[in-house]
Amino acid sequence: MLKRKKESPEAGGEQLYRKMPAQDKGVLAALMDGYSKLLIDDPVRPFREENLQAIENNVDYGILAALDGTWVSYNVNYNKAVTKPSLASGVHTTIMPSPGTNSGTIPGKFAFDCEEYIEKLTFSIVPGGVRNRGGASELFCGAVKYEQSIKSVTTVQGQDALQYTPIHEENGMYLWLSDVYNHAATKESIERDRGIHAFSQEDFEKYGYKGEYRDEPLVRVTPDGEEKKYILLSQLQPGQPYYEIIPAQELKPGAGIDGPYFIPDYSISRSGVIPHGSTITLLGDIAPQNISENTFYLIEGSPKFPYGKEAWETNHLSISRTMGNAGVTPDDIIDLDQPAPAWVHETLTDDNDKGSNKIYTQRILADDLYPYSVRPDLRLRDTLRGQEVSNYVHVKMSSKMKTGAQGGILNVPFVNRFVPTVEVDMDMWIETVIENGKEILQLQYEQIVFFEFDFGNDGGTTSWPHIQVNTLRKLEDIPEDQRKVIEEQFFNKQPDLVTGSTADPAAGCPYHKV
Repeated sequence: MLKRKKESPEAGGEQLYRKMPAQDKGVLAALMDGYSKLLIDDPVRPFREENLQAIENNVDYGILAALDGTWVSYNVNYNKAVTKPSLASGVHTTIMPSPGTNSGTIPGKFAFDCEEYIEKLTFSIVPGGVRNRGGASELFCGAVKYEQSIKSVTTVQGQDALQYTPIHEENGMYLWLSDVYNHAATKESIERDRGIHAFSQEDFEKYGYKGEYRDEPLVRVTPDGEEKKYILLSQLQPGQPYYEIIPAQELKPGAGIDGPYFIPDYSISRSGVIPHGSTITLLGDIAPQNISENTFYLIEGSPKFPYGKEAWETNHLSISRTMGNAGVTPDDIIDLDQPAPAWVHETLTDDNDKGSNKIYTQRILADDLYPYSVRPDLRLRDTLRGQEVSNYVHVKMSSKMKTGAQGGILNVPFVNRFVPTVEVDMDMWIETVIENGKEILQLQYEQIVFFEFDFGNDGGTTSWPHIQVNTLRKLEDIPEDQRKVIEEQFFNKQPDLVTGSTADPAAGCPYHKV
């Protein structure tokens, strides 16, 4: 969990920033100054009821504050080797079971789709802090709602107009873990939340305790075989042996001040509802850059993506490790910045494709959207090629962490039976782009969803990646021709008004605000 240095609520909650090298200006620089990792030996502030409103008013949204507003697809491609014009900024690859198949028949048969898409993604900050009460620990979060709409963009034979088809809707919420407090018991809270009788007949009959609301343990100070005698723990002398402990039935003022303290190993969570029948929870954090002994969460320059043979990295390919490797060996790696190998467009047989590794994934490399059909995030790389990016923040999230706290996925019975969604991994880059001397925020993401269904000659389970990538900007920061398409597809914009008309512009379009 990241923490920002703050004054106490009593001091007014003023934010204290520290400057980063060469990062004196800009939206992201202002948001990210002053963050460091929360450690177990860091001071923990006590929670007091009289400060509740001040705490909620001063809740932190972290980098999520930069997302507030409506983002839409921004389509450019600076890769001159890709001669086919991009229809849209987003690319998805999807693998599903082939019609007629089931877990007990013909292994290795799957359907593959790769399409370009446009998108509208809206983030809305929830005012005030979200309070999570955990007894001795209190956690306050900054909540940000999101709504996502996606339409595929395809050509139609014999028509100039493109076809836009809704293919995805999603909504959910991001949480930024803002502040952790210790909430010790007080005389008032103890009396308010009583759950026992003042006098315990059992305590009296078994242990000889005559007091009310016993708020400390009893200990037996006589050994086994002798008459049992109990005293309060506070009456036990140093070094005095004891043979049995009877837990306390009530708290003392100050109970919980010694912990345990909640030190989460993540700063951001995302909960999403997908209409196919899956509900996801992802956990993650900002990926830092370490320079010498300093850690920075705002990184200078542009995100780095690989080129050439280094781009053949299975973690980002639409060909997972369990799908074979398209005939690739350490000595024969496919260069994704060159045309696809000749065999991709050949008829494969047992003679030129021993083991059937190539035929298994041939259609993926032969797709019209190659190389993006193989490694979709190269589309993000090629968008950045011609841009001046001054800095960025990189958020990494997953439903399945290697260690520590875990997210999770729930699927409805149909999905769980035939194509269970088992893991979601997401990388998100929030970037500062400089164009014509102006600072523009840009959002890029790569999301990889893993499906599993039982196909394999050896009876094993194959992991099938479903990848989405896109580049987004605020509506006012995209070219007019792209803006017109977005407005028509997502904001129900009416045809252009006649010159001189006094009619109102399209209702619901955030670009047309009075």
